[in-house]
Amino acid sequence: MTTHAVFGQLPDGRDVQLLTIGSEPGPVVEVLTLGATVHRLFVRGGDGVRRNVVLGHPDVAERLASSDYIGGTIGRYANRIAGGHFELGGRTVEVRTHDGGNSLHGGPDGFDVRLWDVVSHAADELVLSLVSPDGDQGFPGVVSVKVRYRVTGNAVAVEMSATTDATTVVGLTNHAYWNLDGEGAGPIDDHLLAVDADEYTPVGATGIPLGEHKSVAGTPFDLRSPAPLRAGFDHNFVVRGEGLRRHASLSSPRTAMTVEMWSDQPGLQVYTGDMLDGPRYQRRAGVALEPQLFPDSPNHPEWPSPVLEPGETYRSTIEWRFSS
Repeated sequence: MTTHAVFGQLPDGRDVQLLTIGSEPGPVVEVLTLGATVHRLFVRGGDGVRRNVVLGHPDVAERLASSDYIGGTIGRYANRIAGGHFELGGRTVEVRTHDGGNSLHGGPDGFDVRLWDVVSHAADELVLSLVSPDGDQGFPGVVSVKVRYRVTGNAVAVEMSATTDATTVVGLTNHAYWNLDGEGAGPIDDHLLAVDADEYTPVGATGIPLGEHKSVAGTPFDLRSPAPLRAGFDHNFVVRGEGLRRHASLSSPRTAMTVEMWSDQPGLQVYTGDMLDGPRYQRRAGVALEPQLFPDSPNHPEWPSPVLEPGETYRSTIEWRFSS
């Protein structure tokens, strides 16, 4: 179905739209133009009940006041950049910091709190766009971004693309928090998570990589077989293989529902929501599974490159495949 409504207004009076795609018995997705955000996502569990399985804010004010990136499209660069600086084309680029002295998810005014334009809206597909000006949060180049949400059968695809007029770095992802027992149903401790990764990226106290990947064997990071989410994670996993492939599988024994996360990205950030402390959601109310480039890649030339040149197109695909 296609619905289009006003969700609320920004402080400057601009309308935030809520757009719906998909139809029963398949997934139905509500997307906000504020942050190109997945607001609600309804699917049917193995218990026969349709429920919203992602976290979301009830109004614009709460969304703007939050620092949890709930459901938002993340850019210009997902995850952290150490000290907010990196070398690019023989010069040092300084970007805005706000997370323990580091840049996180594009800076304090990232893509997740921008008002996106609607390019097209059909029954099963929605395309949004955003232009990020040169110098935005300190990043060079004018970057033009598009996000396409598409519902096909029992899957939802998120396809992201970007171009630039000057050498820059780009890394996009979606920051949906999942609770397959239903939004607001309590902590995700009994969810079972499997991640298709033999290595993870150790980090220091502020979430910055220590410089190498390590084997998950014999550690709490060994999620090669499904395991309950009893440990706390905010770490990058090095996903096996290349191209579009499964990154992870998340399931709820309570509702007999499973979502598989597929992507073409090299890494998957798993964040168990241990720092959620807002008025609506408390600690571990949902788990974020974010396919992306590795954290701090602008400072690690040995890792997959985030550099985007004029004439090139950045592309990233995420798919959520539901079953029960």
